[in-house]
Amino acid sequence: MSLLDVTIVAVALPTVQHSLHASPAQVQWVVSGYTLTFALALVTAGRLGDALDRRRIFLTALCGFVVFSAACGAAPDITLLIVARLAQGLAAGFMAPQNSALIQRLFRGAERGRAFGYFGATVGVSSASGPLIGGTILGLADGQQGWRWIFYINVPIGILAVLLGRRLLPRSPRSGRSHVDVPGVLLLGLGVLALMNPLVQAESDGLRRLWWMFPVGALVLTVFVRRQYRLVSRGTEPLLDPRLFTTVRGYAVGAGVGTLYFIGFSGVWLVFALFYQNGLGYSPLQSGLAVTPFALGSAGAAVVAGRLVSRYGRLLTVCGLAGVIGGLGGAALLLRFAPLGMAPWIAAPVLFLGGVAGGFVVSPNITMTLRDVPVHMAGAAGGALQTGQRLGAAVGTAALPGLFYMVLGSGDDYQGALVIALGAAVAGMLTSLALAAFDWRRDRGRRGKHGQCTDDAAGSPMHSRQK
Repeated sequence: MSLLDVTIVAVALPTVQHSLHASPAQVQWVVSGYTLTFALALVTAGRLGDALDRRRIFLTALCGFVVFSAACGAAPDITLLIVARLAQGLAAGFMAPQNSALIQRLFRGAERGRAFGYFGATVGVSSASGPLIGGTILGLADGQQGWRWIFYINVPIGILAVLLGRRLLPRSPRSGRSHVDVPGVLLLGLGVLALMNPLVQAESDGLRRLWWMFPVGALVLTVFVRRQYRLVSRGTEPLLDPRLFTTVRGYAVGAGVGTLYFIGFSGVWLVFALFYQNGLGYSPLQSGLAVTPFALGSAGAAVVAGRLVSRYGRLLTVCGLAGVIGGLGGAALLLRFAPLGMAPWIAAPVLFLGGVAGGFVVSPNITMTLRDVPVHMAGAAGGALQTGQRLGAAVGTAALPGLFYMVLGSGDDYQGALVIALGAAVAGMLTSLALAAFDWRRDRGRRGKHGQCTDDAAGSPMHSRQK
Protein backbone atom coordinates (compact mmCIF):
# COMPACT_ATOMS: atom_id res chain seq x y z
CA MET A 1 0.00 0.00 0.00
CA SER A 2 2.71 2.49 0.94
CA LEU A 3 4.55 2.10 -2.37
CA LEU A 4 1.40 1.87 -4.50
CA ASP A 5 0.27 5.21 -3.13
CA VAL A 6 3.34 6.86 -4.68
CA THR A 7 2.17 6.11 -8.25
CA ILE A 8 -1.47 5.06 -8.08
CA VAL A 9 -2.67 8.60 -7.41
CA ALA A 10 -0.91 10.06 -10.46
CA VAL A 11 -3.50 8.70 -12.91
CA ALA A 12 -6.32 10.31 -10.90
CA LEU A 13 -4.85 13.84 -10.73
CA PRO A 14 -6.96 15.29 -13.59
CA THR A 15 -10.13 13.93 -11.97
CA VAL A 16 -9.08 15.24 -8.53
CA GLN A 17 -8.31 18.67 -9.98
CA HIS A 18 -11.70 18.91 -11.69
CA SER A 19 -13.65 17.51 -8.74
CA LEU A 20 -12.10 19.79 -6.10
CA HIS A 21 -11.58 22.84 -8.37
CA ALA A 22 -7.85 22.82 -7.61
CA SER A 23 -4.99 24.55 -9.38
CA PRO A 24 -2.27 22.49 -11.10
CA ALA A 25 0.24 23.42 -8.37
CA GLN A 26 -2.18 22.35 -5.62
CA VAL A 27 -3.02 19.03 -7.20
CA GLN A 28 0.67 18.26 -7.75
CA TRP A 29 1.17 18.40 -3.98
CA VAL A 30 -1.21 15.44 -3.66
CA VAL A 31 1.61 13.34 -5.14
CA SER A 32 4.73 15.25 -4.17
CA GLY A 33 3.69 15.96 -0.57
CA TYR A 34 3.30 12.24 0.08
CA THR A 35 6.71 11.52 -1.43
CA LEU A 36 8.33 14.27 0.61
CA THR A 37 7.07 13.24 4.07
CA PHE A 38 7.64 9.56 3.21
CA ALA A 39 11.34 10.24 2.62
CA LEU A 40 11.71 12.56 5.60
CA ALA A 41 10.55 9.91 8.09
CA LEU A 42 12.56 6.89 6.96
CA VAL A 43 15.89 7.13 8.82
CA THR A 44 14.37 8.48 12.04
CA ALA A 45 11.69 5.80 11.99
CA GLY A 46 14.30 3.11 11.40
CA ARG A 47 16.39 4.36 14.32
CA LEU A 48 13.34 4.43 16.62
CA GLY A 49 12.58 0.86 15.58
CA ASP A 50 16.12 -0.15 16.50
CA ALA A 51 15.89 1.57 19.89
CA LEU A 52 12.33 0.62 20.80
CA ASP A 53 9.88 -2.00 19.49
CA ARG A 54 9.74 -2.46 15.70
CA ARG A 55 6.48 -4.39 15.89
CA ARG A 56 4.73 -1.67 17.87
CA ILE A 57 6.00 1.12 15.61
CA PHE A 58 4.99 -0.82 12.50
CA LEU A 59 1.45 -1.52 13.73
CA THR A 60 0.96 2.04 15.02
CA ALA A 61 2.13 3.49 11.71
CA LEU A 62 -0.08 1.05 9.81
CA CYS A 63 -3.12 2.15 11.83
CA GLY A 64 -2.23 5.76 11.09
CA PHE A 65 -1.89 4.98 7.39
CA VAL A 66 -5.40 3.48 7.35
CA VAL A 67 -6.91 6.47 9.17
CA PHE A 68 -5.20 9.02 6.93
CA SER A 69 -6.17 7.04 3.80
CA ALA A 70 -9.81 7.34 4.87
CA ALA A 71 -9.26 11.05 5.52
CA CYS A 72 -7.88 11.46 1.99
CA GLY A 73 -10.92 9.76 0.50
CA ALA A 74 -13.32 11.91 2.52
CA ALA A 75 -11.49 15.23 2.00
CA PRO A 76 -14.03 17.94 1.04
CA ASP A 77 -11.45 20.30 -0.48
CA ILE A 78 -7.92 20.29 -1.86
CA THR A 79 -6.33 21.79 1.27
CA LEU A 80 -7.54 19.01 3.55
CA LEU A 81 -6.59 16.41 0.93
CA ILE A 82 -3.01 17.74 0.85
CA VAL A 83 -2.80 17.75 4.67
CA ALA A 84 -4.11 14.18 4.83
CA ARG A 85 -1.61 13.10 2.15
CA LEU A 86 1.27 14.64 4.10
CA ALA A 87 0.18 12.69 7.19
CA GLN A 88 -0.30 9.52 5.13
CA GLY A 89 3.25 9.83 3.76
CA LEU A 90 4.61 10.28 7.27
CA ALA A 91 2.86 7.09 8.40
CA ALA A 92 4.22 5.23 5.36
CA GLY A 93 7.73 6.45 6.19
CA PHE A 94 7.44 5.03 9.70
CA MET A 95 6.22 1.67 8.36
CA ALA A 96 8.76 1.09 5.61
CA PRO A 97 12.06 0.64 7.48
CA GLN A 98 10.48 -1.76 9.95
CA ASN A 99 9.85 -4.18 7.05
CA SER A 100 13.49 -4.72 6.14
CA ALA A 101 14.56 -4.60 9.81
CA LEU A 102 12.12 -7.37 10.78
CA ILE A 103 13.44 -9.51 7.92
CA GLN A 104 17.00 -8.85 9.15
CA ARG A 105 16.03 -9.94 12.65
CA LEU A 106 13.91 -12.99 11.83
CA PHE A 107 15.91 -14.63 9.01
CA ARG A 108 19.49 -15.68 8.30
CA GLY A 109 21.42 -17.02 5.32
CA ALA A 110 19.46 -18.39 2.38
CA GLU A 111 16.15 -17.89 4.20
CA ARG A 112 16.87 -14.16 4.42
CA GLY A 113 17.49 -14.08 0.67
CA ARG A 114 14.13 -15.75 0.01
CA ALA A 115 12.37 -13.34 2.39
CA PHE A 116 13.96 -10.36 0.63
CA GLY A 117 12.91 -11.98 -2.65
CA TYR A 118 9.26 -11.64 -1.67
CA PHE A 119 9.98 -8.16 -0.36
CA GLY A 120 11.65 -7.20 -3.65
CA ALA A 121 8.74 -8.65 -5.64
CA THR A 122 6.39 -6.46 -3.64
CA VAL A 123 8.55 -3.37 -4.25
CA GLY A 124 8.79 -4.03 -7.99
CA VAL A 125 5.12 -4.85 -8.54
CA SER A 126 3.89 -2.00 -6.36
CA SER A 127 6.04 0.58 -8.14
CA ALA A 128 5.22 -0.63 -11.65
CA SER A 129 1.53 -1.54 -11.30
CA GLY A 130 0.29 1.67 -9.72
CA PRO A 131 -0.95 3.15 -13.02
CA LEU A 132 -2.78 -0.08 -13.89
CA ILE A 133 -4.50 -0.42 -10.51
CA GLY A 134 -5.35 3.28 -10.42
CA GLY A 135 -6.79 3.13 -13.92
CA THR A 136 -8.83 0.04 -13.04
CA ILE A 137 -10.32 1.69 -9.94
CA LEU A 138 -11.20 4.83 -11.91
CA GLY A 139 -12.76 2.69 -14.61
CA LEU A 140 -14.96 0.81 -12.13
CA ALA A 141 -15.87 3.86 -10.01
CA ASP A 142 -17.79 6.11 -12.37
CA GLY A 143 -18.31 9.82 -11.83
CA GLN A 144 -16.21 12.72 -10.64
CA GLN A 145 -15.95 11.27 -7.12
CA GLY A 146 -14.53 7.95 -8.29
CA TRP A 147 -10.99 9.04 -7.37
CA ARG A 148 -11.90 8.71 -3.67
CA TRP A 149 -11.86 4.90 -3.96
CA ILE A 150 -8.15 5.03 -4.71
CA PHE A 151 -7.76 5.96 -1.03
CA TYR A 152 -10.71 4.06 0.41
CA ILE A 153 -9.36 0.77 -0.95
CA ASN A 154 -6.54 1.01 1.62
CA VAL A 155 -8.98 0.84 4.54
CA PRO A 156 -10.13 -2.82 4.38
CA ILE A 157 -6.67 -4.00 3.29
CA GLY A 158 -5.03 -2.05 6.11
CA ILE A 159 -7.44 -3.35 8.76
CA LEU A 160 -6.74 -6.92 7.66
CA ALA A 161 -2.99 -6.21 7.75
CA VAL A 162 -3.25 -4.83 11.30
CA LEU A 163 -5.11 -7.93 12.50
CA LEU A 164 -2.60 -10.27 10.83
CA GLY A 165 0.34 -8.23 12.10
CA ARG A 166 -0.88 -8.38 15.69
CA ARG A 167 -1.23 -12.14 15.41
CA LEU A 168 1.85 -13.08 13.39
CA LEU A 169 4.60 -10.55 14.07
CA PRO A 170 6.77 -11.50 17.07
CA ARG A 171 7.50 -8.92 19.72
CA SER A 172 10.95 -7.35 19.52
CA PRO A 173 13.12 -7.31 22.63
CA ARG A 174 14.31 -3.85 23.62
CA SER A 175 17.84 -3.23 22.42
CA GLY A 176 18.82 -1.17 25.45
CA ARG A 177 19.81 1.68 23.10
CA SER A 178 16.97 4.10 23.78
CA HIS A 179 18.98 7.27 23.04
CA VAL A 180 17.82 9.10 19.91
CA ASP A 181 19.92 11.94 18.51
CA VAL A 182 17.26 14.69 18.31
CA PRO A 183 19.59 17.36 16.81
CA GLY A 184 20.63 14.74 14.26
CA VAL A 185 16.97 14.09 13.44
CA LEU A 186 16.46 17.81 12.78
CA LEU A 187 19.63 18.15 10.69
CA LEU A 188 18.86 15.11 8.58
CA GLY A 189 15.25 16.19 8.10
CA LEU A 190 16.27 19.68 7.00
CA GLY A 191 18.91 18.28 4.65
CA VAL A 192 16.58 15.80 2.97
CA LEU A 193 13.84 18.44 2.79
CA ALA A 194 16.19 20.89 1.08
CA LEU A 195 17.26 18.30 -1.49
CA MET A 196 13.78 16.96 -2.23
CA ASN A 197 11.63 20.09 -2.15
CA PRO A 198 12.81 21.49 -5.52
CA LEU A 199 12.37 18.05 -7.08
CA VAL A 200 8.84 17.41 -5.84
CA GLN A 201 7.84 20.91 -7.05
CA ALA A 202 9.52 20.49 -10.43
CA GLU A 203 6.26 20.68 -12.38
CA SER A 204 5.46 24.06 -10.79
CA ASP A 205 8.87 25.51 -11.75
CA GLY A 206 10.46 24.35 -8.48
CA LEU A 207 13.87 23.62 -9.99
CA ARG A 208 14.28 27.20 -11.21
CA ARG A 209 12.79 28.88 -8.13
CA LEU A 210 14.34 26.67 -5.47
CA TRP A 211 17.70 25.69 -6.96
CA TRP A 212 19.47 27.35 -4.00
CA MET A 213 18.11 24.63 -1.71
CA PHE A 214 20.45 22.03 -3.24
CA PRO A 215 23.69 23.58 -1.88
CA VAL A 216 21.93 24.37 1.40
CA GLY A 217 20.86 20.73 1.69
CA ALA A 218 24.37 19.50 0.92
CA LEU A 219 25.80 21.81 3.59
CA VAL A 220 23.28 20.70 6.22
CA LEU A 221 23.92 17.03 5.47
CA THR A 222 27.68 17.65 5.77
CA VAL A 223 27.09 19.08 9.25
CA PHE A 224 24.90 16.05 10.02
CA VAL A 225 27.65 13.60 8.99
CA ARG A 226 30.27 15.42 11.05
CA ARG A 227 27.95 15.29 14.07
CA GLN A 228 27.45 11.53 13.64
CA TYR A 229 31.22 10.98 13.58
CA ARG A 230 31.60 13.04 16.77
CA LEU A 231 28.92 10.98 18.52
CA VAL A 232 30.64 7.73 17.52
CA SER A 233 33.99 9.01 18.79
CA ARG A 234 32.38 9.78 22.15
CA GLY A 235 30.80 6.34 22.39
CA THR A 236 27.26 7.76 22.00
CA GLU A 237 24.70 6.05 19.76
CA PRO A 238 24.25 8.16 16.57
CA LEU A 239 21.10 8.49 14.51
CA LEU A 240 22.86 6.93 11.50
CA ASP A 241 26.22 5.32 12.17
CA PRO A 242 28.63 6.51 9.44
CA ARG A 243 30.55 3.24 9.77
CA LEU A 244 27.69 1.64 7.86
CA PHE A 245 29.16 3.29 4.76
CA THR A 246 32.84 2.79 5.57
CA THR A 247 33.20 -0.61 7.23
CA VAL A 248 30.09 -2.69 6.45
CA ARG A 249 30.79 -4.75 3.36
CA GLY A 250 28.68 -3.75 0.36
CA TYR A 251 26.43 -1.22 2.13
CA ALA A 252 27.69 2.00 0.49
CA VAL A 253 27.82 0.43 -2.97
CA GLY A 254 24.38 -1.15 -2.58
CA ALA A 255 22.86 2.14 -1.48
CA GLY A 256 24.38 3.84 -4.52
CA VAL A 257 23.16 1.11 -6.87
CA GLY A 258 19.62 1.41 -5.50
CA THR A 259 19.55 5.20 -5.71
CA LEU A 260 20.80 5.30 -9.31
CA TYR A 261 18.49 2.49 -10.39
CA PHE A 262 15.39 4.19 -8.99
CA ILE A 263 16.19 7.38 -10.92
CA GLY A 264 15.39 5.54 -14.12
CA PHE A 265 12.99 2.93 -12.75
CA SER A 266 10.56 5.42 -11.18
CA GLY A 267 10.61 8.00 -13.94
CA VAL A 268 9.91 5.73 -16.91
CA TRP A 269 6.35 4.95 -15.81
CA LEU A 270 5.35 8.60 -15.94
CA VAL A 271 7.01 8.90 -19.35
CA PHE A 272 5.09 5.89 -20.66
CA ALA A 273 1.86 7.32 -19.22
CA LEU A 274 2.48 10.63 -21.02
CA PHE A 275 3.26 8.82 -24.26
CA TYR A 276 0.24 6.55 -24.22
CA GLN A 277 -2.33 8.97 -22.77
CA ASN A 278 -1.29 12.28 -24.34
CA GLY A 279 0.35 10.93 -27.47
CA LEU A 280 -1.95 8.04 -28.36
CA GLY A 281 -5.12 9.09 -26.53
CA TYR A 282 -5.31 6.01 -24.30
CA SER A 283 -7.38 5.94 -21.13
CA PRO A 284 -5.56 5.54 -17.77
CA LEU A 285 -6.57 1.87 -17.71
CA GLN A 286 -5.31 1.23 -21.24
CA SER A 287 -2.08 3.05 -20.45
CA GLY A 288 -1.58 0.92 -17.34
CA LEU A 289 -2.25 -2.29 -19.25
CA ALA A 290 0.39 -1.32 -21.81
CA VAL A 291 3.16 -1.45 -19.19
CA THR A 292 1.79 -4.44 -17.25
CA PRO A 293 4.20 -6.92 -18.91
CA PHE A 294 7.09 -5.32 -17.02
CA ALA A 295 5.29 -5.68 -13.68
CA LEU A 296 4.40 -9.31 -14.37
CA GLY A 297 7.95 -10.22 -15.31
CA SER A 298 9.36 -8.41 -12.29
CA ALA A 299 7.02 -10.11 -9.80
CA GLY A 300 7.93 -13.66 -10.74
CA ALA A 301 11.64 -13.05 -11.21
CA ALA A 302 12.10 -11.28 -7.85
CA VAL A 303 10.94 -14.35 -5.94
CA VAL A 304 13.29 -16.59 -7.94
CA ALA A 305 16.14 -14.12 -7.46
CA GLY A 306 15.65 -14.25 -3.70
CA ARG A 307 16.36 -17.99 -3.79
CA LEU A 308 19.50 -17.54 -5.91
CA VAL A 309 21.14 -14.57 -4.23
CA SER A 310 22.99 -16.62 -1.62
CA ARG A 311 24.67 -18.57 -4.44
CA TYR A 312 25.37 -15.90 -7.05
CA GLY A 313 25.42 -12.70 -4.98
CA ARG A 314 26.03 -9.39 -6.74
CA LEU A 315 26.24 -11.12 -10.13
CA LEU A 316 22.42 -11.27 -10.13
CA THR A 317 22.26 -7.48 -9.83
CA VAL A 318 24.77 -7.03 -12.64
CA CYS A 319 22.86 -9.34 -14.99
CA GLY A 320 19.53 -7.82 -13.96
CA LEU A 321 20.67 -4.26 -14.64
CA ALA A 322 22.06 -5.28 -18.03
CA GLY A 323 18.71 -6.90 -18.86
CA VAL A 324 16.66 -3.86 -17.78
CA ILE A 325 18.88 -1.60 -19.86
CA GLY A 326 18.39 -3.90 -22.84
CA GLY A 327 14.63 -4.08 -22.28
CA LEU A 328 14.06 -0.33 -21.98
CA GLY A 329 16.49 0.42 -24.80
CA GLY A 330 14.80 -2.16 -27.02
CA ALA A 331 11.36 -0.79 -26.19
CA ALA A 332 12.51 2.73 -27.06
CA LEU A 333 13.84 1.65 -30.45
CA LEU A 334 10.77 -0.41 -31.29
CA LEU A 335 8.36 2.35 -30.28
CA ARG A 336 10.34 4.90 -32.29
CA PHE A 337 9.71 3.14 -35.58
CA ALA A 338 6.59 1.07 -34.87
CA PRO A 339 3.13 2.01 -36.18
CA LEU A 340 1.43 3.89 -33.35
CA GLY A 341 -1.62 1.65 -33.41
CA MET A 342 0.55 -1.41 -32.71
CA ALA A 343 2.81 0.22 -30.10
CA PRO A 344 1.71 -1.68 -26.96
CA TRP A 345 1.78 -5.08 -28.68
CA ILE A 346 5.20 -4.51 -30.20
CA ALA A 347 6.73 -3.24 -26.96
CA ALA A 348 5.15 -5.89 -24.70
CA PRO A 349 7.72 -8.71 -25.24
CA VAL A 350 10.78 -6.56 -24.56
CA LEU A 351 9.07 -4.91 -21.58
CA PHE A 352 8.34 -8.35 -20.16
CA LEU A 353 11.98 -9.38 -20.58
CA GLY A 354 13.05 -6.09 -19.01
CA GLY A 355 10.70 -6.80 -16.10
CA VAL A 356 12.18 -10.26 -15.61
CA ALA A 357 15.60 -8.66 -15.48
CA GLY A 358 14.29 -5.99 -13.09
CA GLY A 359 13.25 -8.72 -10.69
CA PHE A 360 16.94 -9.63 -10.40
CA VAL A 361 17.86 -6.09 -9.34
CA VAL A 362 15.78 -4.95 -6.36
CA SER A 363 15.64 -7.95 -4.02
CA PRO A 364 19.27 -9.13 -4.59
CA ASN A 365 20.49 -5.57 -4.09
CA ILE A 366 18.57 -5.23 -0.81
CA THR A 367 19.92 -8.57 0.39
CA MET A 368 23.52 -7.80 -0.58
CA THR A 369 23.34 -4.29 0.88
CA LEU A 370 21.94 -5.32 4.26
CA ARG A 371 23.54 -8.76 4.63
CA ASP A 372 26.34 -7.62 6.99
CA VAL A 373 24.47 -4.89 8.85
CA PRO A 374 24.30 -5.66 12.60
CA VAL A 375 20.72 -6.51 13.52
CA HIS A 376 20.51 -3.77 16.15
CA MET A 377 21.13 -1.21 13.37
CA ALA A 378 18.89 -2.83 10.74
CA GLY A 379 16.12 -0.23 11.00
CA ALA A 380 18.35 2.81 10.51
CA ALA A 381 20.27 1.02 7.73
CA GLY A 382 17.05 0.06 5.93
CA GLY A 383 15.71 3.58 6.37
CA ALA A 384 18.85 5.13 4.88
CA LEU A 385 18.74 2.67 1.97
CA GLN A 386 15.12 3.52 1.23
CA THR A 387 15.79 7.24 1.65
CA GLY A 388 18.30 6.98 -1.18
CA GLN A 389 15.73 5.16 -3.27
CA ARG A 390 13.12 7.87 -2.56
CA LEU A 391 15.63 10.56 -3.52
CA GLY A 392 16.39 8.67 -6.73
CA ALA A 393 12.69 8.30 -7.43
CA ALA A 394 12.16 12.04 -6.86
CA VAL A 395 14.96 12.87 -9.31
CA GLY A 396 13.60 10.46 -11.90
CA THR A 397 9.97 11.56 -11.67
CA ALA A 398 11.06 15.20 -11.98
CA ALA A 399 13.77 14.90 -14.64
CA LEU A 400 12.42 12.33 -17.10
CA PRO A 401 8.95 13.84 -17.68
CA GLY A 402 10.61 17.28 -17.80
CA LEU A 403 12.97 16.03 -20.49
CA PHE A 404 10.03 14.45 -22.34
CA TYR A 405 8.16 17.77 -22.44
CA MET A 406 11.31 19.70 -23.38
CA VAL A 407 11.98 17.46 -26.41
CA LEU A 408 8.31 17.49 -27.37
CA GLY A 409 8.12 21.27 -27.25
CA SER A 410 5.19 22.55 -29.24
CA GLY A 411 5.34 19.67 -31.70
CA ASP A 412 3.76 16.25 -31.73
CA ASP A 413 6.76 13.92 -32.06
CA TYR A 414 5.81 11.82 -29.06
CA GLN A 415 7.90 8.90 -30.28
CA GLY A 416 11.05 11.02 -30.44
CA ALA A 417 10.39 12.48 -26.97
CA LEU A 418 9.87 8.97 -25.59
CA VAL A 419 13.17 7.74 -27.03
CA ILE A 420 15.15 10.63 -25.53
CA ALA A 421 13.54 10.24 -22.09
CA LEU A 422 14.06 6.47 -22.02
CA GLY A 423 17.63 7.02 -23.20
CA ALA A 424 18.24 9.26 -20.19
CA ALA A 425 16.83 6.55 -17.90
CA VAL A 426 19.15 4.01 -19.50
CA ALA A 427 22.11 6.34 -18.94
CA GLY A 428 21.36 6.46 -15.22
CA MET A 429 21.05 2.70 -15.09
CA LEU A 430 24.39 2.32 -16.89
CA THR A 431 26.01 4.19 -13.99
CA SER A 432 24.27 1.84 -11.58
CA LEU A 433 25.50 -1.14 -13.63
CA ALA A 434 29.10 0.11 -13.49
CA LEU A 435 28.87 0.43 -9.69
CA ALA A 436 27.36 -3.04 -9.31
CA ALA A 437 30.00 -4.57 -11.61
CA PHE A 438 32.74 -2.93 -9.54
CA ASP A 439 31.33 -4.45 -6.35
CA TRP A 440 30.96 -7.88 -8.00
CA ARG A 441 34.58 -7.90 -9.18
CA ARG A 442 35.74 -6.78 -5.73
CA ASP A 443 33.73 -9.58 -4.09
CA ARG A 444 35.25 -12.13 -6.47
CA GLY A 445 38.72 -10.94 -5.56
CA ARG A 446 37.93 -11.11 -1.85
CA ARG A 447 36.54 -14.66 -2.12
CA GLY A 448 39.58 -15.70 -4.10
CA LYS A 449 41.88 -14.51 -1.31
CA HIS A 450 39.87 -15.42 1.77
CA GLY A 451 37.33 -18.03 0.71
CA GLN A 452 33.53 -17.78 0.80
CA CYS A 453 32.33 -14.98 3.13
CA THR A 454 29.61 -15.50 5.69
CA ASP A 455 26.11 -14.33 4.90
CA ASP A 456 25.32 -13.39 8.49
CA ALA A 457 25.67 -9.91 9.90
CA ALA A 458 27.68 -11.33 12.75
CA GLY A 459 30.62 -11.58 10.39
CA SER A 460 30.94 -7.86 9.78
CA PRO A 461 33.95 -6.05 11.22
CA MET A 462 31.83 -3.41 12.90
CA HIS A 463 29.62 -6.00 14.54
CA SER A 464 32.65 -7.85 15.89
CA ARG A 465 34.10 -4.68 17.42
CA GLN A 466 30.82 -3.67 19.02
CA LYS A 467 30.17 -7.17 20.26
